Amino acid sequence: MARLITPDAPPARFAAGDRLWRLPGVYAPQDDTRLLADTLRREGSLAGMNVLDIGTGSGALALCAAHLGARVTALDVARRAVWSTRINAWRAGLSVDARRGSVEDLAGERFDLILSNPPYVPAPHPAPPGRGAARAWDAGVDGRHVLDRLCRTAPALLGPHGVFLVVQSALSGTEATVNMLEAAGMRAKVADRTLIPYGPVLRSRLDWLRDRRLVGPHDTMEELVVIRAEHT
Repeated sequence: MARLITPDAPPARFAAGDRLWRLPGVYAPQDDTRLLADTLRREGSLAGMNVLDIGTGSGALALCAAHLGARVTALDVARRAVWSTRINAWRAGLSVDARRGSVEDLAGERFDLILSNPPYVPAPHPAPPGRGAARAWDAGVDGRHVLDRLCRTAPALLGPHGVFLVVQSALSGTEATVNMLEAAGMRAKVADRTLIPYGPVLRSRLDWLRDRRLVGPHDTMEELVVIRAEHT
């Protein structure tokens, strides 16, 4: 087992001071995960709350929520992500119910807080990849293949006064997410934001992004935002 998993560098620690481990191909915690984790911590104690982490990856956010006292369900479509989360929860001594599946599998369940770091990067291909590492970030030509689905389904999984936290790039339409969540009867706003240099994925498709006027000819920074929505 040890030869199949790789440790993240120390800056990727999110819960209980432990390093996270990932099976090959599982999304590594990055700036977007850190930004959402910071927003989650500002919610305060989650003791006694049911929390759902959609698209858990290595389980970084699920462990963060569990460390804050929540009962956590971590969901991902990838088997390797589910096993990575289970390993990390075991190593941290935290209880996380890691499941393989999609939000449709949770019909009838209710949560106090839902968080997600979904795929959101605009890509030249209309259909998101069905397998491989790019499945964790490519989200169709407008970057909204998963975001739109989350905005439609997450509100129905929340209990009264439930909160939804989602991180995305401004390239995939901040206002569109806010508008969809408000149309679902939620009060939504940008709770946090940060600027980061373009990473390797954006740099690899800069010409395409410029042709679509998603970035300017001299832009070098990407804005990440966390949107917080609450049932009114």
